[in-house]
Amino acid sequence: MSDDDIGTANTMRGRADAPGLRLRVLLELNRLVFTAVLVVVVFVAFSVAVTVLPPAFATVIRSGDVIDTLFSAMITAIVTGSTLVVSIGQLVISQEDGPLGDQRRRMSDTLDFREYTDELLGGTTPADPSAFLRSIVDLTAERTRRLREGLLDNGDEQLRTEAEEFTESVIRNAMEVSAQLEGASFGTFDVLSAALNFNYSWKLYQVDRISNAHADALDGTDRERLQELKTVLAMFGPAREHIKTLYFQWELITFSQLTLYTAVPALVVAGVMMVSVDATTVTGHTLGVDNLTWLVGAAFAFTLTPFLLFVAYLLRILTVAKRTLAIGPLILRESQR
Repeated sequence: MSDDDIGTANTMRGRADAPGLRLRVLLELNRLVFTAVLVVVVFVAFSVAVTVLPPAFATVIRSGDVIDTLFSAMITAIVTGSTLVVSIGQLVISQEDGPLGDQRRRMSDTLDFREYTDELLGGTTPADPSAFLRSIVDLTAERTRRLREGLLDNGDEQLRTEAEEFTESVIRNAMEVSAQLEGASFGTFDVLSAALNFNYSWKLYQVDRISNAHADALDGTDRERLQELKTVLAMFGPAREHIKTLYFQWELITFSQLTLYTAVPALVVAGVMMVSVDATTVTGHTLGVDNLTWLVGAAFAFTLTPFLLFVAYLLRILTVAKRTLAIGPLILRESQR
């Protein structure tokens, strides 16, 4: 029996229906590097377009107030975008604010959850997010090994075949994810990336399927071990969602800070271009392109930096959100089935 007969790929990249390069750009590439690449792309595209397309850019500038019009629009866009960023920041902060009663309930829910995980893990739940997820993944591997020992001695050949393939897949995936989580720091994408590589939804489904499809061949110990594995897999779901929520808030705050940091110099550049630059400011050619075109293109691309930061960060957040819409044994994407 092949992997395709009873399951799907474990890692996010293996389950993706997008090319590997696209997934690396959307998720794994550093957001500041991604933003810088977008700025360069805008600069090159603008400079090439206004050079190739008629009429000549230098002629257009000399015959009108193109620079004033362009950068006055950019100032409006920067101020509007900064206001939007402030609204996003207020939305994130509002989730942390609240009266004493709400804060007490939040603390109570958190402590209740930790008490449950303390009992599940047989010790104190780690405070570090990566260590917390790793402890659940390691427990999953441990309980899978116990389940494997019993099922491989079962008299049902079909059950033994499926159990061997399923448990081997779970253990291998758990070991890979545990290694990825070791030393990963929250605030980077490494923790969430590793968590996304643990395909717990499929594993939960397979536990239920094996329990129901081979109910007559399972003894009491096997059923108990299947239930124990299901319990720890079910714990990984809300734990991952909690870490994902915190990461989203962290990213939105970071993005908001960076956007406001870049908005001020972008406004300065736009203002300087309006006041100090005209058709006679820069003369000559470089690489066959009017130097004024290079200057306006660079200034235009730089003033777009706050918006391009928004694009870079939001693309990652939306990509992760789309791939983690469902919780539990519910698979939405055709490529994961």
